[in-house]
Amino acid sequence: MAARARKMADMPVVQVYTPEYWQDACRHLVRKDRVMKRLIPQFGDACLETRGDAFITLARSIVGQQVSVKAAQTVWDRFALLPRQLTPASVLKLKVDDMRAAGLSARKVEYLVDLALHFESGALHVRDWHAMEDEAIIAELVAIRGIGRWTAEMFLIFHLMRPNVLPLDDIGLINGVSQNYFSGDPVSRSDLREVAAAWAPFASVATWYIWRSLDPLPVGY
Repeated sequence: MAARARKMADMPVVQVYTPEYWQDACRHLVRKDRVMKRLIPQFGDACLETRGDAFITLARSIVGQQVSVKAAQTVWDRFALLPRQLTPASVLKLKVDDMRAAGLSARKVEYLVDLALHFESGALHVRDWHAMEDEAIIAELVAIRGIGRWTAEMFLIFHLMRPNVLPLDDIGLINGVSQNYFSGDPVSRSDLREVAAAWAPFASVATWYIWRSLDPLPVGY
């Protein structure tokens, strides 16, 4: 217990950031979209938040793949206590057996190591991301094992807080648009694009409110 407490004390204080464009986006969406006009006032001052660490955001997304939110959090909590600080360099020093004992599958261990290698080697242009187009960042991220387009899009929304990301394969967005715009009928990708035409240039914000319409508790990465 003492060792665990020391490790937790060594963890840096996590700062939470919110996007500067949020209020402008809400005003735009309320003017342009009847569903947004109904949804946005229901959630008060709640908005998108990021914890500001690219490596941890992506590592959490890998740990959370194909398991429940509760299970993912349990595994993450165990994994995060293995190194003194959770950095790419420290992950590369971890023993595979210890990572497996934390609850990670062999495949996820491989993915986390590959993620750490990409950060440590400089293969990712992290310092340039702020100036890069969304698709260019997605292309870099999907080159990492275990990261597909959906994970890259979540990273754009939750870490880089890009305002106009439309994750067409997101099941929450699909279900939310079905319920809010099509009375529960199935929706196609073209239906999603048609609805989202009114959301630009704030598709990320509208997507966040669609998610909230299904689950009032905000998701974080």
